[in-house]
Amino acid sequence: MSEKLIIFDTTLRDGEQSPGASMTKDEKVRIAKSLERMRVDIIEAGFPIASVGDFEAVQAVANAVTDSRICGLARALDNDIDRAGEALKGANASRIHTFIATSPIHMKMKLRMEPDQVIENAVKAVKRARRYTDDVEFSPEDAGRSDPDFLCRILEAVIDAGANTLNIPDTVGYNLPHQFGQLIFDLRERIPNADKAVFSVHCHNDLGLAVANSLSAVLNGARQVECTINGLGERAGNAALEEIVMAVRTRQDMFNVDTNIDTTQILAASRLVSGVTGFVVQPNKAIVGANAFAHEAGIHQDGVLKSRETYEIMRAEDVGWNANRMVLGKHSGRNAFRSRLEELGIEFDSETDLNATFRRFKELADKKHEIFDEDLQALVSDTNTLENERICLISLKVCSETGETPFATVTLSVDDEESQVEMEGGGPVDAAFRAIEQIVKSGTELQLYSVNNITSGTDSQGEVNVRLEKGGRIVSGQGADTDIVIASAKAYINALNKILVPVDRAHPQV
Repeated sequence: MSEKLIIFDTTLRDGEQSPGASMTKDEKVRIAKSLERMRVDIIEAGFPIASVGDFEAVQAVANAVTDSRICGLARALDNDIDRAGEALKGANASRIHTFIATSPIHMKMKLRMEPDQVIENAVKAVKRARRYTDDVEFSPEDAGRSDPDFLCRILEAVIDAGANTLNIPDTVGYNLPHQFGQLIFDLRERIPNADKAVFSVHCHNDLGLAVANSLSAVLNGARQVECTINGLGERAGNAALEEIVMAVRTRQDMFNVDTNIDTTQILAASRLVSGVTGFVVQPNKAIVGANAFAHEAGIHQDGVLKSRETYEIMRAEDVGWNANRMVLGKHSGRNAFRSRLEELGIEFDSETDLNATFRRFKELADKKHEIFDEDLQALVSDTNTLENERICLISLKVCSETGETPFATVTLSVDDEESQVEMEGGGPVDAAFRAIEQIVKSGTELQLYSVNNITSGTDSQGEVNVRLEKGGRIVSGQGADTDIVIASAKAYINALNKILVPVDRAHPQV
């Protein structure tokens, strides 16, 4: 009989550390509910000490989710742990995840501590965390570059102090699969009280090996994997939840473990996270990419038609593709609309919010004959704008003609005052952005502009993602519309509204 592999999702914490991927409290709750439907065991909701917003988001997730255990991250500092404990008070089941760096370079250059001081602080942190919950996880940060003898010392000490889970992170994505798997094997063999804790791994993807390293660790005794939807995370990202889960599920001949994950919910979660963060899933991404189950080569098509197993090692339906979908249109009523959104895991706090979104749906239905699930996801994301947004698009007119310089006329409401500007540009989108900037004068730098079709067909909505930078701070904005220029303006304004909101968020590894 297979043992259980615990899935620890850190999309809301480590995933949010991707530049520009910040999520609002409501967005975090939506994603957490999606993870709960997927039957994720543990959801790391955030880093409560980082800011008031982070604290409130962890608190909101803890209060909204009942079936998954909610975790808060804390450095090995009293204030961090107390703040995490406070944020998790409302959770049906909670965990505090505390960490301290253990590699020579981190201890010397970042912590400026001697090894014995690091152990002392780790033990103290675990004991303090136990005041708030009986489920405490400890991570030796940069374990992949730490001295194995020192790792054995500190991990033995924190188990004695009350840590139930030992998470071994490859923080900078430095390890190779055989090396990382051997590290897990050796730690489990050498630590006298290793049987009293679950061994976990948290691998980064700097060398493209996060999933491979995680699976190697599982083969060597790890029974928890920390991962994110779509592999989201800082730098090159983390191990992708969907790849970990489906690798283990598909290769049961190699793994004596399995997860509790409802894999049919994977695609919906992937699209939700992509829409909220603005990080588009590449078409050839494993499991959730648009081409993941597409076959173009004639020999492949012929083989699949004769027997699916010739070229497909998984069923598309098992991860959420080609599920039965209700196609909505202009004649669909509120009940059908509400029912389909509920099936997609989208709930509204009030009838007012539902009615506002339904009006947007009707407007879209006048432009687009058939509305699919992907359109609904984008519609809700587009409707959930920031509270007290300072900039609103009133109107947009563009002119683009062969042989003539394009121009755009934009009317915005900024702090409840309307302004109108006409600007020329290299194209209609460029002209619109120039006009918006002429009014707002944000001083931001455009780092990314991307357009993707939400569904197929020439009447498809375009989803635009914009990334802006100012003073080292990076934000993403999203917008969707059947008119690409309008979608672009929405995305740009969405990002500007975010950049105008001051933040005091700390980075958990500083």
